[in-house]
Formats: sequence, structure tokens, C-alpha cells
Amino acid sequence: MLLKDKIVIISGIGPGLGVKLAIEAAREGARGVVCAARTADKLDDAEARVEALGTSCKVLKVVTDIADRGQCEKLVAETIKTFGRIDALVNSAFVHGDFDFAASADLDRWQQVLGVNLIGTLKLSQAVLPSMQSNGGGAIVMVNTMAARKVPSVPEAGYAASKGALSTAVKFLATEVGKHNIRVNSIHMGWMWGAPVEGYMRGQSEQHGIPLEDLKAQVSKDIPLGRIVTDDECARAALFLVSDYASAVTGAALDCNGGAYMP
Repeated sequence: MLLKDKIVIISGIGPGLGVKLAIEAAREGARGVVCAARTADKLDDAEARVEALGTSCKVLKVVTDIADRGQCEKLVAETIKTFGRIDALVNSAFVHGDFDFAASADLDRWQQVLGVNLIGTLKLSQAVLPSMQSNGGGAIVMVNTMAARKVPSVPEAGYAASKGALSTAVKFLATEVGKHNIRVNSIHMGWMWGAPVEGYMRGQSEQHGIPLEDLKAQVSKDIPLGRIVTDDECARAALFLVSDYASAVTGAALDCNGGAYMP
């Protein structure tokens, strides 16, 4: 089991990757999974789906807006009170913002995107560092996007810019905290088949009168694996980075997109 007896915080619990991270962490032997999201109903859903696995993993639910430092500190405090330590943090929370172009975007609207995807993610990361340091180490993974490494056909300049800045911050953070045996890495997702992408594609199918399978085929033709990878697969790859199997890996960026981007 990748995460046997570990305590894992997962931010951004939602219907796609977030809840799959919680499920897979429990499946991989985590003793405790701490689920954080801005809305309580998403946390309730994650708890029910983890408990349905029948594992011994305990779920702690904490409503958290990572843009608020006080809420980040409360999340950490409740985790330590319940479990005594923090072994891993998976930063999955994000705001996408507008589908926009850098040349014409309303830059004032980038403030929230940067405030969550960069600043909020770093606030939560900073909040877990003292506990990880006192425990002799830990691991952090930032869920990032292929759009920060390869300009996509979909206009999302603000989102990609915020994630690109986060990629740079990871290298600094990994360098600074490595002496405390704390590892920090990024994982760059592309198309992920799950509830959000399925909903988007079904909407496009209905709007343009194109069969869903044809839309999937259009995307898949540019992916060497020949298919859209699932959010379950991506969740497992992200959790590998916070497992002991990745103990030699820090400051790295793992591409998890079926080969759609190769550096």
C-alpha cells in the first residue's frame, strides 16, 4: 500500500479529481484522510464514498477556503488535534476563472485566480510546514496543468499563468525545505475523463450536434496513449509523489496526460 498509516490532507474536494484523491488515498492504506473544500456537501459526499470502501481509514472534514490564511491554519490545527501529525498534502483546490486570452483578458479578474491557485496554495503549504518539520519530514504535491507547459487550443491564459507561477514556486519551496526532509513536487494534468470533463463534453455535444464519442476521438488523436486518461489514474499518480516510493524525488514535475505533452 502506497500510503500505509499516513495522514493525508487533500484540498479542493469536488466531483472530479478531488474526491478521487480521497478515495484512492484510503484505498492505498492511509490511516486518515483530511478533506477540505469550500462547501460542506462535497465533503459529505467524499466521506460517504470513502466509507463505502470498507477500509479502516478515518475521514476528517473541514470546510476551508485556502485563500484565507486563518482557515488554512484551522485546517492544520484540526488535523493535528485529530491525528497528531501530517504526512502529506495534496493541493488540488483551484479556481479556473474565465476562458480568456492574454491579449484581451480583463486582468483585474485574474486576481481571484492568482489568489487561490498561487497564493492560496502557498498559504496552505506554509501552514503544514511546521508540523511536517517537527515530525521529521513530509511531502507536498501541487496539482498543476498541462496548459502551464503547452499552450492549449482552449483559451485559458489566466488559469495557465497562475499555474505557471506555481510551478516556479515549487522549485523554490523544494529547495528551501529539503533540509527538513520535506519534498515538494508538481503533477501536470491534461484532459481527465471524469465528471467535470464528461459534463463539459456532453454540453458541447448537445450545443454543436456532435456525437460524444466523436468529440472524445478528436481529443484522443493528439494523445499518444490514444485515449483520455481517467481522474482515477491521475489521482494515483499524484499520490505516488507523496508516497515513500518517491522519497528521492523533489522539485520535479510529472506529466500525467497520456503523453499529450512531452518536455
